[in-house]
Amino acid sequence: MNDYLPAHPIEREVGMEYYASSTGGIAGTIRERDGDFRVREIEDFDTQPADADPDAYPHLVVRATLRGWDTNDFVRRLSDAMGASRERVSWAGTKDKRAVTTQLFSVMKADPAALPEIRDVEIEVVGRAGRALQFGDLAGNEFRIRVRDADPENCGAITEELRAFGGGSVGVPNYFGQQRFGSRRPVTHRVGLAIAREDWRGAVMEYLANPRDSEPEDTQAARAYVGDTDDWDGALERFPRKLGFERAMLHRLVEDGAESEADFRAALETAPTNLQRLFVNAAQSSLFNRILSERLERGLPFDRAVAGDVVCFADAEAPAGLARPDISRTQRVTENRVETINRHIARKRAFVTAPLVGTETELGEDEPGEIEREVLDEAGISPADFELPGEFHLTGTRRAILLTTDLSVEREPLTFDFSLPSGSYATVVLREYLKCDPRDLG
Repeated sequence: MNDYLPAHPIEREVGMEYYASSTGGIAGTIRERDGDFRVREIEDFDTQPADADPDAYPHLVVRATLRGWDTNDFVRRLSDAMGASRERVSWAGTKDKRAVTTQLFSVMKADPAALPEIRDVEIEVVGRAGRALQFGDLAGNEFRIRVRDADPENCGAITEELRAFGGGSVGVPNYFGQQRFGSRRPVTHRVGLAIAREDWRGAVMEYLANPRDSEPEDTQAARAYVGDTDDWDGALERFPRKLGFERAMLHRLVEDGAESEADFRAALETAPTNLQRLFVNAAQSSLFNRILSERLERGLPFDRAVAGDVVCFADAEAPAGLARPDISRTQRVTENRVETINRHIARKRAFVTAPLVGTETELGEDEPGEIEREVLDEAGISPADFELPGEFHLTGTRRAILLTTDLSVEREPLTFDFSLPSGSYATVVLREYLKCDPRDLG
């Protein structure tokens, strides 16, 4: 057994079983005001000067600082103001509304003079590019986060524990944060696991039913009703208009019937393609979280490899000061290579990984492989189960199990400054300090 503190029950639902520190939390809240949560992209995208030939470099690249704007809402406002199709605007990472965010956008065939003035937005022209921004062009994010109503007394002790866990740098398990699954109603991973089992009816019911106390009473009543009956017409009447995705599924079941698994699959496919992908990605993420929790449970290190692990090497093209894994370069760790590999890990030239399971996943060996197989067996899942139709198909990849950062803490007011590589979650760092209900992490 380990000495780690058990996580909040909502976190345990998605595989985050423990904290990596045993000192009590400081409590507190974030995001009470937009300025409490500031994030700035660490850019990794080459541009030409703004006066470069627009035929050769048709994408105008701008840096926008948004206060209280959801990324998608801003893109809609920007494209409308410029009289451009929304599809002409691209970006590398989606940011939260309750924050001040600075990020890059590219706009195809745009004139800098046509850039509009938008409330609570500052736009700066960066240059031009030959292609649009896309996911993967973001190297990471810099965070500055204020925590209110906290008792900072334990901050120092927690930091020291996390430095020990991370092998010198502040380190935490590289969990997928609660946002991946939904803080108030974490069911996306359950939908995805049902899809992987090709239990299409079960997937639809996971999404439609399962009321939570955090939801409005009319929503809870509608979910309870659909969970107790096959009256799809009656359920449609009860579901609030604001639950558009649920209502679209119910419409399909009413119109086409609900006689077969194919009918329920068709209902699920009424969801937008990005939500369909999110379902299976969330399932993949919850399995990854459970693998990390089991590694904690068994007392295996995160800052060092053991025989049977699979490591990846550092991305040589990462921006200076940001250690970023290159998942395309992996190596299985044998007993006679452990010491050599661990020297690379200590220099942040290599990283221990765990699988994001898909059809092409090769599991580890020895005890790490035993953990991976145990987690999959308990979930009733195998890599081949992700051989799925359309947006649900996943080939799989690997992900570093340890997240490290050079974190600093100011006491007056209590503020955390740190940087993370893309794909990692600031709340996974903050949860170690606050040890609170994840809904208070925003």
